[in-house]
Amino acid sequence: MKGTYKITGMTCMGCVKNVKAKLLAHPGISEAEVKLEYPQAEIVSDIDLDIEILKAQLGKYDIEKIQKTTPVTVYSLQEKSINTYKPLIIIILFILGVTILAQYPFADFSFMLWMRHFMAGFFIVFAFFKILNVSGFADSYAMYDIVAEKWKGWGYLYPFVELTLGVFYLINFMPVVTNLITIAVLGISTIGVVRSNLRKEEIKCACLGDVFNLPMSTVTIIEDVAMLVMAMFMLVYLN
Repeated sequence: MKGTYKITGMTCMGCVKNVKAKLLAHPGISEAEVKLEYPQAEIVSDIDLDIEILKAQLGKYDIEKIQKTTPVTVYSLQEKSINTYKPLIIIILFILGVTILAQYPFADFSFMLWMRHFMAGFFIVFAFFKILNVSGFADSYAMYDIVAEKWKGWGYLYPFVELTLGVFYLINFMPVVTNLITIAVLGISTIGVVRSNLRKEEIKCACLGDVFNLPMSTVTIIEDVAMLVMAMFMLVYLN
């Protein structure tokens, strides 16, 4: 069950962390997102919560339900195997094949041109899957990205940044700037992915948006790092 609650008495981020810790200490609460700028919390629970028990749990902070509790769908992650990542592998192979065939009959095959086309195809196709359900992607992305977990708006903006980068690679628009932005965006994203894997968190990977239920793993790191290395290589070559 998911409900939205108004919380008063919070004055700083320390209060936010304190309130979140107290809420998660409740045996029936599985998730809690607490915000300072909007004095409220979104709580996911296994049971219908008693407001008086929550008030006692929070002590000096007051809590009041402001939105009706609604059922939420709980996704169970698939086991990590080659079949789990079959959709991701097929999509990457399709992009790889199309970008190679774009230079047929290969008389003057350009590795740099192939990389630019691959980056374009990768960003455009992956942005497509994210845009199919932007809010679902934003929810998944906020679970591990170091920017999206602080500012959820980044999760809503990211698919369109990815789409823009794909178009820029496709038309070769301001290649130096495009590669610098790519390095910055993927570098930040990779930090969150690596951190999640080191913590062995069982969370959903948002690389293909909310369409496929893929677990976070080393595959995600390889995907991000490979794109990051290509952007760096192209930037060095351009200079």
